[in-house]
Amino acid sequence: MNQTFALGGDLTVRRLGFGAMRLTGPGVWGPPADVPAALDLARLAVELGTTFIDTADSYGPGTSEELLAEALHPYPAGLVIGTKAGQSRPSRDEWVPLGRPEYLRQQAELSLRRLRLERLDLFQLHRIDPGVPAAEQFGALAQLQKEGKIRHIGLSQVSVAELTAARAEIDVVSVQNRYSLTDRADEDVLEYCEREGIAFIPWLPIASGEHSQQDRGALAEVAAELGASTTQVSLAWLLHRSPVVLPIPGTSSAAHLRENTAAADLQLTAEQFTRLDTAHPAP
Repeated sequence: MNQTFALGGDLTVRRLGFGAMRLTGPGVWGPPADVPAALDLARLAVELGTTFIDTADSYGPGTSEELLAEALHPYPAGLVIGTKAGQSRPSRDEWVPLGRPEYLRQQAELSLRRLRLERLDLFQLHRIDPGVPAAEQFGALAQLQKEGKIRHIGLSQVSVAELTAARAEIDVVSVQNRYSLTDRADEDVLEYCEREGIAFIPWLPIASGEHSQQDRGALAEVAAELGASTTQVSLAWLLHRSPVVLPIPGTSSAAHLRENTAAADLQLTAEQFTRLDTAHPAP
């Protein structure tokens, strides 16, 4: 199993990344209760070999990006931080797509400032705003790329049809959709990405922690056979599912971070992979 992926063809990262959403406070709003612990967690991720970190302007808002910069800047060579824009946060409980070109430009500039970067390696459209022509949103990203403010463009939570339409306008190197062993509604998007060599970044890769609670069934059986946790087996299944899959499990716990990272070294047999696949088939 290949442990790395060439994101955009020129940024080689370890496929098992780190999702930085939970560096923030409750409800992904504001700072965490223990800021030093959050900073230590980000540093630990890199110490454990993580080279791809996922964040977004809406995490906080802005808090996750600020904490990553405080913890890791100047960034070590080879570290790729991908961020997103296009989801506004009017309040703690609201996530509202907002894709006006001027807003996307503003958010890209703010992400550059918070992350202390001159160029964003990966800038993903968090959601396609249905109230703004998609071509205008893609055009804003293309212009930012032309100006050298972003290196590569990605999309999040898109269908095959939306991805195909976007690729007629821009070069899309990544897709970030909800996907896990037990949530495979976007199997067709993953298959498209695999055919086209596009990175597929599953969010909620362990189903909001539900897989850690599995005490029966194929997931628990395989975990017992390997002497691993069900969370680790779930992540290992994703890594074995396709060479374009880049899981980004997030956590606020150092112990869970170590556990998640170790999943990259877990080897599933063909029979174990098939057993898991059969127990939780795609629709």
